[in-house]
Amino acid sequence: MYRIGVDVGGTNTDAVVMKQREVCAVVKVPTTADVTGGLMQALEEVLAAAAVAAGDIGLVVIGTTHFTNAVIERRHLTPTAVVRLCLPAAQCLEPMADWPADLRAVIGEHAYLAAGGVEFDGTPIRPIDAAELARIGADIRARGIDSIAVAGIFSPVRDELERRAGELLAAACPGASITLSSSIGQLGLLERESASILNAALLSLARRTVASLREGVARCGLSCPMFLSQNDGTLMDAATAERFPVLTFASGPTNSMRGAAFLSGESEAIVLDIGGTTTDVGVLHKAFPRQASTTVDVGGVRTNFRMPDVFSLGLGGGSLVEDAAPAPRVGPRSVGFEITRRARVFGGDTLTATDIAVAAGRADIGRRELVSGLDGALVRRVEAVIEAKLAAAVERARTSPEPIPVIAVGGGSILMPERLAGLPVIRPPHFGAANAIGAAIAQTSGEVDRIYSLEAMTREAALADAEGEARRKATGAGAVPESIIVTEREDVPLAYLRGNATRVRVKVVGEMRS
Repeated sequence: MYRIGVDVGGTNTDAVVMKQREVCAVVKVPTTADVTGGLMQALEEVLAAAAVAAGDIGLVVIGTTHFTNAVIERRHLTPTAVVRLCLPAAQCLEPMADWPADLRAVIGEHAYLAAGGVEFDGTPIRPIDAAELARIGADIRARGIDSIAVAGIFSPVRDELERRAGELLAAACPGASITLSSSIGQLGLLERESASILNAALLSLARRTVASLREGVARCGLSCPMFLSQNDGTLMDAATAERFPVLTFASGPTNSMRGAAFLSGESEAIVLDIGGTTTDVGVLHKAFPRQASTTVDVGGVRTNFRMPDVFSLGLGGGSLVEDAAPAPRVGPRSVGFEITRRARVFGGDTLTATDIAVAAGRADIGRRELVSGLDGALVRRVEAVIEAKLAAAVERARTSPEPIPVIAVGGGSILMPERLAGLPVIRPPHFGAANAIGAAIAQTSGEVDRIYSLEAMTREAALADAEGEARRKATGAGAVPESIIVTEREDVPLAYLRGNATRVRVKVVGEMRS
């Protein structure tokens, strides 16, 4: 079966055709303001390059930063009401209490506290009040709001109350889009609540964006299923993406890391994805990005849904280079997508990191004669600054003194030396399209995060129960049962809770059913 992987970035859209595990063709085109235009150009060019008919494609997987950018830029967000099921508990901090003021203004401060929520073992704190929720729904409707987020205490443990509250609010607000927090985040109330609010605010944009992607795929003659890549390196179908756009956050770096693992054959490594403006740094564990163990900030909002443990530094192929004392400055300012017009190797007048790489003989891009006159001492000093920045990033990512390889991907990886911080550097084939390749090879997953009381069962039974549910979720999402493997399993005793409680988290992945 042929697959197409596409990564729609802020500057370029990369596309790849793969047959099983073989890369057949790779293209890179400029991203357009409308999603459809750049996507169609990339699909048409990659199909032509691979000499494959549209009817032979069995799957299209797309990664996009569209929804992350909407939150960061405070654009295309819908005013949203949030209903917290908590009374008589959890009244100290109101919803969105720690959000940036400008984002709260865009979303609107429409928060309601209602009876409900459960204890860690699923025991209801208080039954929900149907009349109370009807009054809340009427007020939301009177304000003209048609996007609602519902979050209950410990709702991932037992979601019946949240689901019932959603039904009552839907009856009071016909046509409203409702997000239940138990479908998105993990146990922590505030972070899960924030994630559900962001998701609800993005639903209108998600419907428009997915419709545009579907249109672009269809207009290229592709009738196969279309999936979007998630931020944990797995995929979800288009209908799920319309309901849960927040699950695409950080899918770009995740795709690059998965692509790096595939292209290099390494499953334990540090990955540097060097673009035109920034470098994303992460760690591979079992060929998947290491997940963040703490809350993750998205546009100034603390969330706790699964995200890769990735950090960025302002260094890329388009980074500006300034000769200064005591050492040259490289980045964080960049020419970005204007590199082919402004960099010296392309006839411009701006000195960039790419010019230094070409002058040093590390890359053959543009016209080398245009940078042959650069002062050799300056080139060496700039190289030293770049290497020092990248080495510091590698050391920050390392959690063990054990030697592991460093994989360099992305168009800007021409900046990398042969060794970094004493570790070997791998620059695999097709390194510039690792993001699209990561999308094309994405698998499907299932995950469980739950608290068990070990008074009624053993630790082994709790782990087995969680793994069984995770496998059922993965199978339901389209995974081939025989291909499912466990990638993460952890249990943490919770001494502050009664009943010998322990928190169990299990994640499994499997190959998508063809």
